Amino acid sequence: MEEEKKIITLNPVKWKGRVISIACLLVCLLVFIVFAVSSGSSSIPFATTISIILSKIPFISIPETWQGTVETVILNIRMPRVILAGVTGAALAVAGATYQGLFRNPLADPYLIGVSQGAALGAVIGFLIPISSSFWSLNLVSIFAFIGGLGAVFLVYSLGKVGKSLPMTTLILAGVALGAFLSAITSYLLITSGESFRGMSSWLLGGFSSPKWIHVWITVPIITLGSLFICLYGRSLNVMQFDEEQAQQLGINVERTKRILLVVATLITAAAVSFGGIIGFVGIIIPHAVRLIWGPDFRFLLPLSILCGSIFLILADLLARTVMPPTEIPLGIVTAFFGAPFFLYLLRRKKKAVF
Repeated sequence: MEEEKKIITLNPVKWKGRVISIACLLVCLLVFIVFAVSSGSSSIPFATTISIILSKIPFISIPETWQGTVETVILNIRMPRVILAGVTGAALAVAGATYQGLFRNPLADPYLIGVSQGAALGAVIGFLIPISSSFWSLNLVSIFAFIGGLGAVFLVYSLGKVGKSLPMTTLILAGVALGAFLSAITSYLLITSGESFRGMSSWLLGGFSSPKWIHVWITVPIITLGSLFICLYGRSLNVMQFDEEQAQQLGINVERTKRILLVVATLITAAAVSFGGIIGFVGIIIPHAVRLIWGPDFRFLLPLSILCGSIFLILADLLARTVMPPTEIPLGIVTAFFGAPFFLYLLRRKKKAVF
């Protein structure tokens, strides 16, 4: 019981320090957004970028000293891409932290129960449909990827549910089995896709090559509201790190909490994947890095993961589009370049802890 009190209560000094850390990361996020928007194949002065952004805020009047093409590049090409990268990183990081809390496994990630496999299959089907169609300026690939991700997790949930309970082990096994099946179908469709293969493989490797503001207007509300909602369950996740029976005794409706968090984490992951493609490792390395620096308290782990995930993917996307101009490296390759060594480090650390 004393261990429970330690994780539920927090020293006021540590509480203040972590609140300051959140504030500092929020400032860093704003700075990196402006920096990423300024950088590209043609660099735009930092001050000019800030002036253009501020000029679009109501009641702020700034003399226009820049060319119209510069404003177009900033507002219509780079800004939606940077924002989309930021919210995607936030979604994957907070979903990863949530899954790690629910499964009580620091190596769990947002794709553990089939979101990526379902989204990949949906996207491939969207590529193969021989019609050019859109809904609210959204192409079929994004729509089908979103539906595929949600549909896969719904099926895994149905397979893993035992009566009124939701055993985590059964859920993982159902996710692994269904994920393998969906991956096999996706691989077959890729082999037989013909001319569509290039577009499919590019999407599957992740990236934001042609973002639009409509993508931002759709994903930002879903991911923001979903992430804030998950943060409200920080104390519940703290308690659930112990035995589920003890959590029940402390007033946590364990089964209801698991269902709610799984649904919300899956929803924001599917929203992120539908426009960004399959971007790996963010949901593993960010929550674990935050845990190493600031500790395991989910009341702070969740918001800190949101901010760190957003910053990480903005910088990764910036690297992807600037390191080899004019060629753009798929974002999934960049995140794997940093994530794979960190993942191996976690495995080695866990191995030492066992032995």
